[in-house]
Amino acid sequence: MVKSRRVQVLLIVVVLSFLLIHFLPCSNNAHMEEKPSPVHILILSSWRSGSSFTGQIFSQHPSVFYLMEPAWHVWVKMYQNNAKVLHMAVRDLVRSVFLCDMSVFDAYMSSQKKKSDLFQWETSRALCSPPACDSFSRSDIITAGNCKTICGKYPFSKVEEACKTYSHVAIKEVRFFDLKVLYPLLTDPSLNLKIIHLVRDPRAVFRSRENTMADLKRDSNIVVGSQKTKGEMGPYNTMQVICKSHVEIYKAGSQAVPSFLKDRYLLVRYEDIVRDPLARAAQMYKFAELRFTPELQKWVHNITHGKGHGAQAFDIGSRDALRVSQAWRKTLPFQKIEKVQNVCKDAMDLLGYRLVRSEEEQKNMSLDLLFAQNSS
Repeated sequence: MVKSRRVQVLLIVVVLSFLLIHFLPCSNNAHMEEKPSPVHILILSSWRSGSSFTGQIFSQHPSVFYLMEPAWHVWVKMYQNNAKVLHMAVRDLVRSVFLCDMSVFDAYMSSQKKKSDLFQWETSRALCSPPACDSFSRSDIITAGNCKTICGKYPFSKVEEACKTYSHVAIKEVRFFDLKVLYPLLTDPSLNLKIIHLVRDPRAVFRSRENTMADLKRDSNIVVGSQKTKGEMGPYNTMQVICKSHVEIYKAGSQAVPSFLKDRYLLVRYEDIVRDPLARAAQMYKFAELRFTPELQKWVHNITHGKGHGAQAFDIGSRDALRVSQAWRKTLPFQKIEKVQNVCKDAMDLLGYRLVRSEEEQKNMSLDLLFAQNSS
């Protein structure tokens, strides 16, 4: 009897030893080789707010897969609806892109689609370098012009293939008007979402929108309805909706914040970026868990300290970014400034933009005084 028990104990010891030797190392190796979860970054803004430039700060980073306004395809396909109705479709598309599931575009693009059919694909450095394009290195700073000329012939499947090779996925989007719409993404265990809320002085936005009114007509109709975009007050009606949305997003992101939003919302003013590009880029990179390399520091400095005047509305090139950001002060009539300030007063108060009270003040106000309430 005793001998039988000894044999049983010995067998148990042997079996346990076998399990420890053969399975624990595998488990440890699997844990060591497990890839860290991707970081998902949503640059949340509105049209003509410096969001394309801010998007490039992320696009040019060698660890980032970036897409510019993928929900453009939703709005083009479903233009008969208003922005609120389209929120769900936009959110679902953004979620799929974050997860590198590009089959979501099947609903909005033809079955014969190529990579070059994706809206503004050439603004994504990731789609201009391997595996999406073999003509450049992944560490190169790549301009949209060079990319468009060389990299357009690759199949659409390369978009998903490339996305899956990056540690960070960033999207710039202007088609969300309510932060609460994004709560399901913020609580989704498959996502590690961080939101950068980019705002700009409404007077500068208005002036820039005037210069691109025809290009933004469809979007404006979706935002406020085609009837409200007509007539003298049409542009101001659109600005009122945009400014109100920024107020609501800011309040939801910074006041009485739900636990799942803690440390995942960052407000950034475009004026602050152009005043101190390196500091603000460093702030955004830190928030997004990215390293600010010397190469990127040089690029950010050069592109914001050029001699250009931003003549091409949708191009991202070297310019005197600070001066361009303040062009509205010399080109926008005071009567229009007053109207913008009236419809956007709540946003300006909340986000720290100083009101201009007269033509004389507009003419004589120094940059330092104008920025007095803008610096954080």
